Order: sequence, then C-alpha cells, then structure tokens
Amino acid sequence: MDKRTFLKVAAAGSVGGSLWGESKMKNWAENVEYSTAHVMEGKTVADVSALVKSQKRLKALGTKHCFNRIADSKDGFFLTKSMDESIVVDAEARTVTVNAGITYGRLAVELQRQGFALHNLASLPHISVAGACSTGTHGSGEKNGNLATAASGLELVTASGDVLHLSRKDEIFRGAVVGLGALGVVTRVTLDIQPTYQMRQYVYENLPLDQMRDHFDAIEASGYSVSLFTDWRKKRVNEVWVKVRGTAEAPAELFGARRATRNLHPIAELSAENCTEQLGVPGPWYDRLPHFKMGFTPSAGKELQSEYFVPRQHAVEAILALEKMRDQITPHLMISEIRAIAADDLWLSPAYQRASIALHFTWKPDWESVRKLLPVIERELGPFGPRPHWGKLFTMSPRASYERMPEFVAMCKRLDPGGKFQNEFLGSEVFG
Repeated sequence: MDKRTFLKVAAAGSVGGSLWGESKMKNWAENVEYSTAHVMEGKTVADVSALVKSQKRLKALGTKHCFNRIADSKDGFFLTKSMDESIVVDAEARTVTVNAGITYGRLAVELQRQGFALHNLASLPHISVAGACSTGTHGSGEKNGNLATAASGLELVTASGDVLHLSRKDEIFRGAVVGLGALGVVTRVTLDIQPTYQMRQYVYENLPLDQMRDHFDAIEASGYSVSLFTDWRKKRVNEVWVKVRGTAEAPAELFGARRATRNLHPIAELSAENCTEQLGVPGPWYDRLPHFKMGFTPSAGKELQSEYFVPRQHAVEAILALEKMRDQITPHLMISEIRAIAADDLWLSPAYQRASIALHFTWKPDWESVRKLLPVIERELGPFGPRPHWGKLFTMSPRASYERMPEFVAMCKRLDPGGKFQNEFLGSEVFG
C-alpha cells in the first residue's frame, strides 16, 4: 500500500487508522501473497485495543519474515511496525521493555549505547522482537536458548480488547510467549539483558564429514555460537562459523578444517560484503552474533526456507540420514545450516524440554520442487522426532510433537472464544 496515502487517512483519527490498500502485501521472500489488502495501524496500546474491539477477525503482522501463512488473514492486519519504537531499559532489573514491532537491529544499537546486550540474536537482525518470540525463532549456541527465552514479560491485547500483562510468575506465561499470534496482539515484550560484551568470529573451511561425525560435540563446544554450513556435496561441511565471546584467539585448524584467510559468505561463491566481520577481528556482540550486517537490507524473492529441530542426542544420526539424500536435496538447495539450541520450558518452542539441533535449508525459489521434497525429508527425520520451525515451510503436522498442545489450545479458546485471531494455518496445524 502507499504509505503516504495511508498516513493522510490515519491522521484524521486519534486511535489508529484502517485502510484498504490498492494491492495485497507479500511476505519478505515474496512466496506468499497475503489474502487481504485491509491494513490497520496505531501508535499506542490504546490504539490497538480500539482496533481489536472494532474487528471481527484480524492478525498482527510484523516484518513479514515467515515463509508460510501463519500470519495470513482474509479480514485485516494490524501492522506492529506502526507502534512507536519505545525502548525502556531497567538497569537494576537488567531488563528492557520494547514495543512489539521493533527490530533486533534497532534494539541492539540502543542497548549497546547504554552498555547492555542480549544473550542471542538470529542470523538476520531485521526481524521483529514479537514475531521472533511468537514463532520460537532461534539464535545459536549449545548453552543458549532461542530468542523467546529472553522474554520475561508480555503485554497482550486479547479478543475483548482487554490488555493482559504476563510475567514468569504467571501460570500461563510459558504457554503465551511462543503464541503463534493465536492469543491476541502482542504489544510489548520485556527481555532479559546483560552487560555488553565483545566477540570474535572465525570461519573454517572444508570440514571432512567423518570428522564432523566423530567430533560433533567438540565442534559445537568450540565457540559461544557455532554454525555448520553445507551443500551436502563432497562429504564435507563447507564452512564452520565459530563466534567466540571475549578476545581469545582461535586455532588455525579445527578437526581438519582450515581457518579462512578472507571474509566469506555462507555460500562461498557469493560476496561477503554484507556479512559480519570475521578473521578474529573483535567487535560488539550485535555485530558478530548475526551472520549479516545491521545496515544491510536483505534481498527479497530469491529463496525459500525450511527448518527442523531434532533432539541433540540424535544430531549425528539425523545429519547422516540427510547426507544420504544429497542427490535429491542438492538440485534444489542453496545452503543448509546446522546449529545447536539449549532446551527451554516454553510450551510451543521447538526446543521445549530438549536440547536440540536445528537443520536448516535455504532453498531455491521453486516451491513445486520443494513441496515434493519436504515430505521425503520429514520421513527420513521421522525416527528422531522432528519439530518444524513454525514460520518456515513444512508439510508434516506439528501437533503431535508438543505435549502441551492441548493446554495451549484450551488457553486460546479461553482468551479468544470467538476465534478472532484464528486463520486457516492455525485451524489446520494447531486446532486440527
């Protein structure tokens, strides 16, 4: 929609605005066209409450980085990015409270200015805080929980327009953080923070597959955050990205993989211009934990993504099962990433009550081919109890993977008895 046109309309009211755009929006990857052009904006929680009360159905929409229809609506969207970018640091409590639509990139810069940091970040700093928490999106590190585990407080506008404040002391908090947009509109999130820290980043090339198999635990323990990138060719891991907290030097070799002497992109053939600094150059946490720089705007429409979480104890078996599928996978793949995530207690987190390994696929933008391949991958991973990432592409049903799903569904029906925040995705994948 035309932003200037919208602002002219919305400015006439004091509780946000509503407008039918000239065309429907698409998601970041442009593989999903949303089902309505009806969008709503508002600056304050009062705006959101009024808008929610006025609508029969709606969905909150953040930075549109989901690859499936989890955030789609046929009726209307509230754009969380329209809220002000309030950032309130409580230095004594070591927390920060932000409005839902703020991106991690914007937040990180302000935290650094005030001498604080988050425990983790995703590969891209361009995603919103509420969206990442609501889908269980993760950073990396075997001792680090996903992004949602930093949440210590949640402000939620429910179907009635009431404002619900939740914290870790509330019984339903652990069910609400990874809420899939099914409980209401998240308007504010409080996150745990810590004193700022420095990091170094090293990249190793050509890790032999047999060395990965024999030394997987040691490789994952080699840094604060470790990512293995592979194209499943040549029985190797193409690159190992090791992010080290502090200023310690890394060895020249990692189980047969040699330390790179130039900055690299996860896909080695591509320019590393927009990747975060490597070669052991020290820098602030927010400029090393992501793979890509804050100032870089990612391209759109050039990839699809899938991701499956399996228990850590099955990591090597699951990786080797996928490696046997290399001839089926590689024609459609750009790159895969493998990384560890600590267990947590959030009901619908992919790492709920189990330390996990994420098996990520960045696909070429050919949905018909990917759609046919995903069930085959899911069958191969089946013996290991895979959980798909809520915001990426999959064909399996995730319901049976979550023992707290019945309680989550009951909570949804209690807070949203009329199904105001439901859509087709939630109806099939959550409510059955």
